[in-house]
Order: sequence, then C-alpha cells, then structure tokens
Amino acid sequence: MERRLLLVFALTFLVIVLFQPILKRYLPQPPTPPAQNQTQPAPANNPPAAAQSLAPAEVAKPTNATKQASAESELVVENEFYKITLTNRGAQVKSWILKKYDDDNGHPLDLGNTAAAAKYGYPLSLWTYDENLRNKLNSVLYVATPDREPKSDALSKTFDAPTGISFEYADRDLAVRKVVRFEHGYVIHIEASVLLRGSAVGAFPAWPAGFGDETTLASYHSGQVEYQYNNNTEHLDLKKISGGATLHGPFNWAGVSESYFTATFIPDSLESASLVTLRNPLDVPKDPRKPEETQPVDVLGVAVGSSTGPTSERMYVGPKSLDVLESVPVPTITGAEKDLRAVVNFGFWGAIARPLFLWLRWTYRHWVPNWGWAIVIQTAIITLALLPLRISQMKSALKMQKAAPQIKAIQEKYKKYSMRDPRKQEMNKEITDLYKREGVNPIGGCLPLVIQLPFIFAYYKMLQAAIELRHAHWLWIHDLSSRDPYFILPILLVVSMIATQRMTPQAGMDPQQQKMMNVMMPLMMGFIFFNLASGLNLYYALSNLISIAQQSIMNRTTLGQEMREMAAKRARKKDK
Repeated sequence: MERRLLLVFALTFLVIVLFQPILKRYLPQPPTPPAQNQTQPAPANNPPAAAQSLAPAEVAKPTNATKQASAESELVVENEFYKITLTNRGAQVKSWILKKYDDDNGHPLDLGNTAAAAKYGYPLSLWTYDENLRNKLNSVLYVATPDREPKSDALSKTFDAPTGISFEYADRDLAVRKVVRFEHGYVIHIEASVLLRGSAVGAFPAWPAGFGDETTLASYHSGQVEYQYNNNTEHLDLKKISGGATLHGPFNWAGVSESYFTATFIPDSLESASLVTLRNPLDVPKDPRKPEETQPVDVLGVAVGSSTGPTSERMYVGPKSLDVLESVPVPTITGAEKDLRAVVNFGFWGAIARPLFLWLRWTYRHWVPNWGWAIVIQTAIITLALLPLRISQMKSALKMQKAAPQIKAIQEKYKKYSMRDPRKQEMNKEITDLYKREGVNPIGGCLPLVIQLPFIFAYYKMLQAAIELRHAHWLWIHDLSSRDPYFILPILLVVSMIATQRMTPQAGMDPQQQKMMNVMMPLMMGFIFFNLASGLNLYYALSNLISIAQQSIMNRTTLGQEMREMAAKRARKKDK
C-alpha cells in the first residue's frame, strides 16, 4: 500500500509538471493588474511598503507644470507667545521660540531640538512611508506666498500673527501644497496635500525629533507619545514606542510631549486620522560644560494626518499649562473633555493629584505670589490634617504591645502542632478573641500609613507635572523643578527623618532593629531624593520638620509617656 501511495504521488506530480506548458498555451490568463498609484493605509503598528517610488523606471510621462523657488529664503511669524522662523527649503520650521519661557541659560526657549532636528527632521516637515519621497519633500525649494505684506520696519520678511503662508512645489512627477495659518495663541492650522503622478499620497505633518527643553538624560526619558479618543487617553513612554509604527484613529488629538511642553495635533477629521510614532537614537553631552563626553538617548516624535489623501488639522505647540490647555477647543463625540487638559499626565493618582494642583495654584494666586511659599503652606496644612492618623497609629501600637505577652503565650501553647493540624485553627480563634477583648485592630498601625501613601504619590506626580514650578524661585533655589544646587533640602530631609525616628516611641520593635531603621531608612530616602526636584524635597523636608514638632508635643502626653516607658522597659529586658 505504501509503494502504491508513493507511486500515485509521483505520477500526480509528473502530470502537473508536463501539463503546465499546455495550460499556459490554451487556457486564458488573468489580466495583469494595473500599477497601484494610491498609497494604502498602514496596518496598525506596521508601516506598509511604499506604494510609490521615485525610481527612474517608474517615473510617469513628464509634464510642463513646474513651480519651485530659485533660492532658499526665511520668513518669520510672531505674536506675543511665539516667534517662528520658517524656511522655504522643505517648507519647515527652523526655530520655534516661546517668548514667555526661558532655557537654562536665561534665553528665550527654542522648542525645536536643534541637534535632533538637523539629523531627523524639522517641525512641520512631511512624513511618508516612501523614504525617497520623504527626503525630496523636505529638501526641495518651495515657493512661499504670504497672505499679507511683511512689517515695514523689518529688514527681513517678518509677519505679525494672525497670518497665513502658502508653500507650493511642482515638477513633472510631484505637486505639493502646504498652507500654514498662524493665530493669536499657541495654535496654528496646517493643510497639506501631495500628488505623485496625479495620485494623492498620504503625507503626515510631523514633529519629528524631541524638544529643545531636553538637556538632561532624565528629560529625554520623560518623553511620551500621547493620544485621546473620547474618554480614552493613552500616554506611551519609551518602553512602549517603536519607530515607524502606525496607529489608526479616530483621534481627538495626538502628539508628543515631555515633562513641560507638547506638540499636539488636533485633526479636523477624527475618523481618517493616523498616527506614526518616531523614535531615533541621539548622542548628547553628559555635561553641557564637557560636550566631548556623550551618552546615547532616544528622541521621540510623531507624524499625524490622513493616510489616504490631503490633511487638515490644527496644532498646539506650547506649555503643558492647564490654564492654556483648557482654552484650546477639541472636537469630541462623547465622553471626553472638549479641550486639551488630558495632555497633562497626573498619572494613576490623578483623581487626587489634580485637586492638589488646583489647590496649590489657588494658594499661589490668592495668598502668596511665590510657588515655594505656596508649597510650604500646603504642606503644613496637609501634615496637620494627617495628625489624627499619627495619633491613631500610636494608640494602635500601644494596644498591640500590651497584648503581646498574651499573644506569645497562646502561640507557645499551640507550638507543638503543625500548620496542617486542625487545632491550629483554635489558636487563631483565641488570638482573635483576645484582639476583641483588648480592642486591638491588627492593621491599625498600618492603616494610617496606607491612607497617607496615595497623598504622597499624588503630590510627587503633581509637582513633577506642574510647569509652573519650572524656573520658579524660592530663597536660594532658582528652579523648583530641578535639584537643590547646594543639596540643603536633601540633607535636611535625612537629618529630620533621623530625628523623627529617634523621637517616635516604637514599643513593639526590637531595639537593635530600631537602631538600624533609625539610620538606614533616612539614608536610603536621602539617596532616592538626592537628585529629585527641589519642590519635592521641600515638601518632604518640611513635612518631617512639622512631624518633629508634632511628635515632641505627643511625647509629653500620657499616651506618649506610656509608650516610651514600655519601650525603655523592653530595652532593659533585652540587655539582661
């Protein structure tokens, strides 16, 4: 049977091979499909192969319609918020200066990342899946046509917003039109259309390569690609982003940001919008004073537009300030805020962090016009409000310590039984009954700390996301969003923690373990907070100082004295 089966397979294969010429000769063949001129949308997270190519063999018949500039030129558009310098080479932005914000050297902040843009593309460049086409779109000389005359007193072509500039280019294969309209605030409007041999090509306006505010390794790591549709907002960090991946809409908005600034696109048509994530390596100086020593980082960017034809969208480029973001309208269908407030990422504890920030902002505006003193006032109120939890924690620890000898006696009584022995359940019942008689809550000592943790995490995230603390002064500190230049606050944090630990009665803790915790815990916290923002260190250090004052008063109460005597008695017994 096996031989016959092998023989059948062999004869079948031979028939197929021999009949191929006959089939080709006498049977009708399917027509050859026409060349594809329409660029197709990319599948999610996988960019498609280019639907167009600039290879000479595929160039269409030449036409006589050409439009291109003879030389490179620059145009400047400004209002009270920005000063944008555009070049007709690639119809893109060379400089995007925010007038109300400074860089680390005190100069007006250029939001474009100069080093990264020169390597990977400037703001408002066009991104396509065909690299050859992309390079051409961003290097040819466009004819720039402003819709108004430049300022009469300016030596260069400088225009006051609101204004619009049309960029056009055409040759025998390609016709490109890009229109940029500048408004009063931080929002501009972009229209882009590309025709390749008469067919529409998806060309995405882009912010390709990071921000000029990124000067440290931490600031590059804070980069995120973000988007929102209705009530669903995603903030993707470096771990979740690959270069050239495509995410299809609909999107209410989509963009790239770092800690304090964002470039966010707001499509006019939500349904047809697509987002391309851009991620590229860059070597940056470890220390600005030593540019020869570099370290590798990744810069993030995005390209947002229609993948099937012309794109029309608004673009917000500016600070992640709630006041400003809440004034930018966003088209939505249902469920989401009708503005850009969700660009500010308060994290998992946003339900607490956002009210904390609004409270801090109100304190700054109505009580003290200084963000450092506003943090001082808010920290004092929060620490005093948590005082009942501290008292509850001490009471719970005292009751637990009083019941400790009886608990130990019960455990000794059932020590001879294994964990699987049913009589072990009787031990648990006796301990539970003891807790009830003595009024002991087993988790009473931990519960106050658990309640405080969300506030601690939320405050940390709130201060990390608040652009208002960037370059905010307080006493010797020139920037509450960066580390303390003299490390006074981290040192004060460690010293205050050691003092608080020594002053706090810890009746239930072994003396040797207590000594270790009194030193190791503060040193560990000091190591963690050594390079963190001054605003965070101010909050924790001040909270500890207030806690010292609280503990000093509580130690004089009957409860405090009883706990200290019990701790001393335990220590004397341990020494014997």
